[in-house]
Amino acid sequence: MLKPRQSLTLTLLQAREAAMGFFRPSLNQHGLTEQQWRVIRILSQHDELEINRLAELACILKPSMTGVLVRMEAAGMVVRRKAEQDQRRVLVRLAPQGQACFDSMSQSMEANYQRLQEKLGEEKLQTLLGLLNELKAVRR
Repeated sequence: MLKPRQSLTLTLLQAREAAMGFFRPSLNQHGLTEQQWRVIRILSQHDELEINRLAELACILKPSMTGVLVRMEAAGMVVRRKAEQDQRRVLVRLAPQGQACFDSMSQSMEANYQRLQEKLGEEKLQTLLGLLNELKAVRR
């Protein structure tokens, strides 16, 4: 009988948890959930995104994204608006408070990346990121 392969999906989830161990304390300190940080991080790189695209990039299910955005909008972190050409489309951008949150967290998040890099080494971390990006491209 063949020995089963190591589970790629389980290993990826376990690796994600290990990596988040470096970042969760900073998120907790700022009162942010992982989902909220992903939204802030992605919107900091884009002027404005349609909700469906934001959900895809943040790996958040669309029904969950609605709740995340409602809470973030109430906290003054994001602004939602209907698209001018198509009122069915909703666009999201960072509010000034959301941008300020990103700016204030950038230094601590970079320090977390540095700690992770010290554990793995720069070359291994770059190799890991490269392989993960290749894996992401396979699904497309």
